Amino acid sequence: MSHAEKIREFVVNNFLFGDGSRLQNDTSFLESGIIDSTGILEVITYIEETFGIKVNDDELLPENLDSVDNIVGFISRKTGCAA
Repeated sequence: MSHAEKIREFVVNNFLFGDGSRLQNDTSFLESGIIDSTGILEVITYIEETFGIKVNDDELLPENLDSVDNIVGFISRKTGCAA
């Protein structure tokens, strides 16, 4: 399973209750109301545990964490390999 598939599955199961019909990989979590600021902490924990990386305070930016695509890019930059 690709990084995008893992992240999408996590978001659909934990925030959309199994209905991923409105989630595209470039959908903004915050703008669409899928994930709020508290929920993003769950996403960060998932990323750290699943992909073995540490999300630093200065990396808590929408460019890194506000969509499936942004998270995949962030993981790729942190690990130095393509997702």
